[in-house]
Amino acid sequence: MEAGTSGKRVLVVERILSANDRLAEENRRLLDARGILAVNLMASPGAGKTSLIRRTVEALGGRLRLGAIEGDLAGTLDADLLASMGIPAVQINTGGGCHLEAQMVREALERLPLDHLDLVIIENVGNLVCPSEFSLGAQRSVVIASVPEGDDKPYKYPNIYRGIQALVLNKMDLLPYLEFNVDRFRRGVEVLNPGVAFFPLSCKTGEGLDAWLAWLEEALEEVRGRRATA
Repeated sequence: MEAGTSGKRVLVVERILSANDRLAEENRRLLDARGILAVNLMASPGAGKTSLIRRTVEALGGRLRLGAIEGDLAGTLDADLLASMGIPAVQINTGGGCHLEAQMVREALERLPLDHLDLVIIENVGNLVCPSEFSLGAQRSVVIASVPEGDDKPYKYPNIYRGIQALVLNKMDLLPYLEFNVDRFRRGVEVLNPGVAFFPLSCKTGEGLDAWLAWLEEALEEVRGRRATA
């Protein structure tokens, strides 16, 4: 009896993930067809997701048209901040859910002015476990780590680092004051995701931001190139 119950549970999980993957692929096709780059930002709470988005908006807002999807358990603080900067933003409140899903993102995309956007930044719910399991349809997935979190995160939460295209190490301005071994951190990530793009930076001082911004623009050009040849 236990085996039968267990089997049903596995089947349900497989169906949920399969349905999410299908919706994620639809999202990706929608974005590709319009030549829009979407970036899924994942991190633990306090790593600096919103700060990085704000810095990105400040730097690229003059030459790219940006929009944002903000995922949180509750509230609209982050979406309100971006809206005050003139960026169209949609808030998704998960009501306690620990991650965004493709259907949520699809509904948010339908509320954004896609005909007038080049880049959509998706701020996932702050969590180092669940977000890695659910594809959203974004062409790029990024993890933001931060120096105060410690250099052991790749060893404790390996799944979040697999399958991403870039890793941001934020709050580098605090490196002289904290025990954080950058080499140990990178070794842990490289075992899981060899050659992943790595951007040590500080949203506070602006150190290292240029490389991150250049990577985003290069990714956008790749999406546009696929659209042109489709």
